[in-house]
Amino acid sequence: MSFVLSPRTVEEAVGLLAELPDALPMSGGASLVAMKNARLIEASHFVSLAGIASLHGITATDTGLRIGGMTRHAQLAACDLLTGDLSMLRQAAGQIANRVVRNMGTIGGAVGNADPAADYLAVLACGDAHVELTGTEGSRLVAMTDYVTDWYETLREPGEIVTAIHLPAARPVPSVYRKLCRVPGDYATASVACASDGDGVRVAVGACGHGPIRSREAEAALRGNLRDPVAIAAFGAALADLADPVDDVRGTSEFRLRLIPRMVAAAISDLEGKR
Repeated sequence: MSFVLSPRTVEEAVGLLAELPDALPMSGGASLVAMKNARLIEASHFVSLAGIASLHGITATDTGLRIGGMTRHAQLAACDLLTGDLSMLRQAAGQIANRVVRNMGTIGGAVGNADPAADYLAVLACGDAHVELTGTEGSRLVAMTDYVTDWYETLREPGEIVTAIHLPAARPVPSVYRKLCRVPGDYATASVACASDGDGVRVAVGACGHGPIRSREAEAALRGNLRDPVAIAAFGAALADLADPVDDVRGTSEFRLRLIPRMVAAAISDLEGKR
């Protein structure tokens, strides 16, 4: 039997996690409850973050946007602040699961769980996001491109919680999120987030490795060649070379490797059509 604790501040939450080593933080609970019911995790206590006011909502800062870890997917899908090169985050949030899960699940829970096939990881890597992690020693920021270290493993230390996601200010340029899945709302077989960047693009691929795949070197080589199909094919091939997909119920590793260049080219085409 597990008990649910309901702290009112971040400090109280991380204090409880430090005091109870087998306790787990609980955001929306969409994934955590399913994992508990499947007996994939065990904990004596769950520390609910729902009552911590500072973890809710999306606010403008001097450098961009701060998205509290308890912000629901539905709020992100409807957020007017996510425009331009951040509109891909709205697109991704709107494709998560179904309405019930979007009203329940949170960005902090999704990022904390770090499922490789989840929608946010590629979008946040493409958007140059930073993850705010808070523990008893205070808060720190980790670049999304560095955050995932292995399959379901991240730089989040035991006792730390995802308190926020930080994004640069939206730029008035287009962005797109493409996702291939078996049925609407399913986890991705492969996904691509793509944002305009002057005469180049920023691109991150999801669900084709332990974390989002992005190559600034490949992006630099593509700059100025967005209408050259040979250059675009080489760019897609470079991202596929960095992938490490697995075989699962959503597709084989070979299938995913074949998808990457095609989906990247299609996302760039979508972007060019919005310029």
